[in-house]
Amino acid sequence: MSGQQRELNLRFLAEPTDVNYGGKVHGGMVMKWIDQAGYAAAVGWSGKYSVTVAVGGIRFVAPIRISDLVTVHTKLVHTGTTSMHFAVDVKARDPMEDPTEDRLCTHCVIVFVALDAVEGKPTPVPVWTPVNDDDKHLAEYALKVMELSKGIEQTVERLAALNDGA
Repeated sequence: MSGQQRELNLRFLAEPTDVNYGGKVHGGMVMKWIDQAGYAAAVGWSGKYSVTVAVGGIRFVAPIRISDLVTVHTKLVHTGTTSMHFAVDVKARDPMEDPTEDRLCTHCVIVFVALDAVEGKPTPVPVWTPVNDDDKHLAEYALKVMELSKGIEQTVERLAALNDGA
């Protein structure tokens, strides 16, 4: 690895404008944070403008409350020719409590593609190779999540086609 940034953390406080009518941060805001952190991570790895192409396996595990300290952690887990897969964990905690008390709130895999500056076409990214068993498992996990997401997408398309023909 030649100086590319594999991991990135964004930290901030959940604000009153981030919450839904139930008083918890709404999922759309969490997805926005994931996309922002993913973009910063993709640019940090590739050095190029990058766009989101897929999000897979998103799970909302626990709520985030107003004034929670939120950490969006991204970790590169797979590279294709032009794509970068990141495992993303969104954790939160009361900032006045023990810093080891972060709770996992959301998890997913997000995929970005790097684009060239001239034509906006996909362009190669630096290769990342797993170096230990944990890295290999994360890479396999990312690929499985995205394969499952493709299967769901194909099923939805088939159902939509059936409904259009009805």
